[in-house]
Amino acid sequence: MFTTPPTRDGPAPPDGRAGDWIPPIRRAPPCGARTRAGGPCRAPAVRGKRRCRMHGGAAGAGAPQGNRNALKHGFWSAAEAAERRRTAELLSAGAGMLEEVAEGAG
Repeated sequence: MFTTPPTRDGPAPPDGRAGDWIPPIRRAPPCGARTRAGGPCRAPAVRGKRRCRMHGGAAGAGAPQGNRNALKHGFWSAAEAAERRRTAELLSAGAGMLEEVAEGAG
């Protein structure tokens, strides 16, 4: 019995019909990302995901559970913003007092 030799895309199909056979990697949907040049990524998407391994489809890619990346801290936290507002109000009130003292002394 004659069998089809293996191709560069993998082993030949079990039934010997190499012309109709598509390797699994070619059946995968394409990655939906865009390259820096503006064209679509040509890599196959990771199984069960919409992106390839280079564009976030790999295990462990993306933000951690619970969205810890969105936590605000330091200068941009609500507590710090309130403290800056309070400081600005105190400085404004102090400047007004200085103007009143300057007018009374002058």
